[in-house]
Amino acid sequence: MSRVSSLCASAGLICAAAAFWPASAQEAAQPVSLRDFPTYWIQDRVAQDDFLPPPSGPGPVLSEPDHPYVPNGAGKQQTHRLADLTNPILKPWVAERIGKTNDEVRAGKIPFIARERCWPTGVPGWLVFAHAAGMWVVQSDKEILLIQELDQQVRHVYMNVPHTDHPKPSWYGESVGRFEGDELVVDTIGMNDKSFVDNYRTPHTEQIHVVERFKMIEDGKVLQVTATVEDPGAYNMAWSAVQRWKRGPQRNILEQVCAENSSEFYHYEVVPMPQAAKADF
Repeated sequence: MSRVSSLCASAGLICAAAAFWPASAQEAAQPVSLRDFPTYWIQDRVAQDDFLPPPSGPGPVLSEPDHPYVPNGAGKQQTHRLADLTNPILKPWVAERIGKTNDEVRAGKIPFIARERCWPTGVPGWLVFAHAAGMWVVQSDKEILLIQELDQQVRHVYMNVPHTDHPKPSWYGESVGRFEGDELVVDTIGMNDKSFVDNYRTPHTEQIHVVERFKMIEDGKVLQVTATVEDPGAYNMAWSAVQRWKRGPQRNILEQVCAENSSEFYHYEVVPMPQAAKADF
């Protein structure tokens, strides 16, 4: 049994269609609601691991205008990220922390991106970390699973229920969802402060509140997500960001293991890793 099948079986879901392409080109051409068709999604562009800005209003942290980020595979010399610290969303302590990373990059060190820790990604970081690896969407009436291919990390979205009063902080927090027409709206609270919201390692606090709106566009060929983030402990205002996937080909999920097996990344920064005080045997 595949990892996806095991996950679905444990949740009581029927997910035979979760990783399959529509049966015909005619079917694929029809507008499809996310409510009706669980499937597999892959990156839609080269710079898949950065957010797109919203059409208007405050947006995510992006590269310094004079030092644009160029990812591997873009047909140009790759560059490392330098965050634009003039973004008005940033509280002073957040800008200071990101600025230390900028200083290290300018000094010639290689930065790690958040998913290289092999820790859970949190939200909205999921949208830029899962994006590079691929994502499966598996649905039932009571729950939707969002499965990231990298390390088979799973988000649980509980449908048509309210938030609990005081959810215990966790990596993915508590996500509740509902459909508004052809959009899936996911509301997430209760996250711990260990994750980053992007690949510039922008931090957040436990006050973070994220609302994601998933919508299939271009006749169901593209999945677009608009995330709105509020966190009065880290940001001066609410901000929004956009991410897109394209519908993936028929195949089984790959088992990509991501293990915490190092305490350093390219001698750049020591990262706290769980370690035993003494050997078990």
